Amino acid sequence: MALHGSDDRHTQAQQVDFSTGSVRRNVLAVAAPMLVAQVLNLLYNIVDRIYIGKIPGEGTLALAGLGLCFPVITLITAFANLFGVGGAPLCSIARGRQDLAGAQKIMANAYFMLLATGVLLTGAGLVFHRPLLYLFGASGDTYPYASAYLTIYLLGTVFVMTSLGLNPYINSQGFARVGMLTVLVGAVANILLDPLFIYAFGMGVRGAAVATVLSQALSALWVLRFLTGPRAELRLHFRGFRPDGGCIRRIIALGTSSFVMSFTDSLVQVACNATLKTFGGDLYVSVMTVINSVRQIAQTPVMALSDGASPIISYNYGARQVPRVRQAIRFMTQLGFGYTLAIWGLISLFPGVFIRIFNHEPDLLAAAVPSLHSYFFGVVMMAFQLAGQSVF
Repeated sequence: MALHGSDDRHTQAQQVDFSTGSVRRNVLAVAAPMLVAQVLNLLYNIVDRIYIGKIPGEGTLALAGLGLCFPVITLITAFANLFGVGGAPLCSIARGRQDLAGAQKIMANAYFMLLATGVLLTGAGLVFHRPLLYLFGASGDTYPYASAYLTIYLLGTVFVMTSLGLNPYINSQGFARVGMLTVLVGAVANILLDPLFIYAFGMGVRGAAVATVLSQALSALWVLRFLTGPRAELRLHFRGFRPDGGCIRRIIALGTSSFVMSFTDSLVQVACNATLKTFGGDLYVSVMTVINSVRQIAQTPVMALSDGASPIISYNYGARQVPRVRQAIRFMTQLGFGYTLAIWGLISLFPGVFIRIFNHEPDLLAAAVPSLHSYFFGVVMMAFQLAGQSVF
């Protein structure tokens, strides 16, 4: 009994109560672990590019090949957000209304859709990856690298959907630190496994993909272990489960804006890579890969702030605490604007520092610096965009 009581107190200590206390402190209490998680997730994705971009003699081509895979990776993330970001606010609203059974039902339907979509994306990607990569701007030199990475990455799609799509349901229950650890497990594993598979085993781009899949599998297992265990307020199970069309439509309706943003981002990447391949060659595809990587570095903290405020806004909306909703929106927007203004200044003043994280080739540096200046001209508006998306 003493052990059980201790476990309950430990769980309560980690769970943030969205209904009481300072709204600013609540936002920061959730956003701070999520910022750590987002930075770790950034490392999760960026570390592949750092190692691949510095493979002796073939780093630039390999980096271009990896960049050609971004639209597919972004599309998988879009579907994970559709059911994760779409359902988690509904889960928080139901918790705010003290409807725990309804919140549990939302989570189960979301995971069912994550699994089904993951299987479909895996099959479609493996069948059509060759014509897609050439459509995205692959050449005879870059296709082998892109194909080697993507075919292995696609085998881990269900793991990606599980870890990315279910983690918001941990955060929506107030367990921001547990959500952070979900990403920490995968990120640390990826950082350790990448050099082992890429260099020690001599697998190159394939090694990066294998390391990523194994890391995503660990994150997925962590999420499932928590959500099916005794510490979760809402437990994931499929006993007596039947898909609820109405519930799934509500999840999709709320997740559509996040999905559309990621999906259009994927289309922009396709258009950029295909155009750059035609007018600039493989070097310019590599430049775009680096710019997209720097963009991820820049937007990570403001996205963490937006994601951190979302469950608090949703919970208090469900509890009909309108003043607390307004305070959270105002605080999130002010902090986001201040950060984006600062990061824009840093990138404008020191573009070479950000580019050298991924590649030191003089030709790539010469092409990337002016492109980076132009690309980040409107980054300050990102705070308002993400605040609006989170609120609506």
